Amino acid sequence: MMATVLCRMSGVVLAAGLLFATGCNQAKITEQNGISAADARTIAKEAYIYGFPMAANYQTMYKQAIDTTNHDYQGPFNTLHSSKSVATPEDKFVVTPNSDTPYSYLWMDLRAEPLVVTVPKIEPNRYYTGQMVDLYTYNFAYLGTRAYGNDGGTFLVAGPGWNGATPAGVKAVVRSETQFAYIIFRTQLFNAADLPKVNKVQAGYQAQTLSAFLKQPAPATAPPVSWPKIGDLPAGVDVFPYVNFLFQFCPPNPSESALLARFAKLNIGPGQTFDMSRFSPEIQQAIKDGVKDSDADLGTVMKKINTDQISSGEMFGTRDFLKDNYLYRYAGAKLGLYGNSKQDALYFGYFVDANHQPLDASKSNYELHFSKGDLPPTKAFWSLTMYDGKTQLLVANPLKRYLLNSTMLKSYKFGPDGSLTLYVSRENPGPVRQANWLPAPDGPFYGVFRVYLPGDTVMNGTWRKPQMRPVPAK
Repeated sequence: MMATVLCRMSGVVLAAGLLFATGCNQAKITEQNGISAADARTIAKEAYIYGFPMAANYQTMYKQAIDTTNHDYQGPFNTLHSSKSVATPEDKFVVTPNSDTPYSYLWMDLRAEPLVVTVPKIEPNRYYTGQMVDLYTYNFAYLGTRAYGNDGGTFLVAGPGWNGATPAGVKAVVRSETQFAYIIFRTQLFNAADLPKVNKVQAGYQAQTLSAFLKQPAPATAPPVSWPKIGDLPAGVDVFPYVNFLFQFCPPNPSESALLARFAKLNIGPGQTFDMSRFSPEIQQAIKDGVKDSDADLGTVMKKINTDQISSGEMFGTRDFLKDNYLYRYAGAKLGLYGNSKQDALYFGYFVDANHQPLDASKSNYELHFSKGDLPPTKAFWSLTMYDGKTQLLVANPLKRYLLNSTMLKSYKFGPDGSLTLYVSRENPGPVRQANWLPAPDGPFYGVFRVYLPGDTVMNGTWRKPQMRPVPAK
């Protein structure tokens, strides 16, 4: 996808400068009356690492379910919408999107009553998944091939305050610890000609309120929300007002009482109003420095990724799985928001080459070599997708080819020894190699190698990704 309520929320209003006031009186804090600059710096870093994923999640929710003028608007809460094709460079709703599986989206408002979600029965060889994400970006549950098979079914998704009985005909009840949550459906596309079949599957994804499912009168509607506007992803201290706003929809989790008490010293957390002007100049600088310190922490994680010490499997999952590792959750949100839990997919990032140099197609070409038998074992499929290093989006190219994957194996050119080499470059490598070519931008880039329903050797780390080898550009 939790918090200690420090004062009762009495209504949310949007004030100037994105200060989301909550009716709590808060005294000005200085280094003389409660916190030192050193403590402020440490707390600000912790709070930023904790809160950034929430703000990034809110940005997507705002674009897709609230701002009707946005290019990425999908529809109101509790209505399910599907993209009729895979992602392209024009899709900017989230960084590092996959282009293997057309998406379907469902933003859920669970305050008044639960939602009932129905998925259709589909052919056994087609992978699909319904990833459930709460406001913290924890993956709290799954529908789909791995979780429930491909026979379909009806499921009830409830918010934290619901205590009703399980209705007849419901296969399972899934609980979100936050009052708003997200379901992202991914449906495997085998090839371009397969798109109508995928769209038929997507049409079978249905959502309705519990009262509509039971054909009963609806309960009282939840109060309207004054949603704070959000454009570009907020940076620095601008993250904190959004985090404070979101906490009203996140009931307290006892495990975080002490942590949120620390955050409250900087007016961050449930019932708080963050305002830099309340602090002395020394504390203001300490807060800015603390946020900046998060870059070094992210750099440490990146070193572990680039040396294959950790993978996406450590960054995405349930609250229990992540065990309060907020840094890994932050890194996951920075690198690719809404990554799957490792049981459904593992992501292997290519950010540096075999010589540990940043990938840059304006300076070099690259090759990815798999010896015979070294392709990753998977119960679904694998893919290598290209992303622009500056925008973190898919790369436009004349072939409109954004990835290479295992469903394309018959089209690849294999070596005489059964090996497979994939070519990554800005320029077309020529007709002999074009089938194995992944176009890159004229500059920095990164790649993500996804393995869906990974086999045991991928899960336990026995299988290792090949290195991206630089070769001179011709």
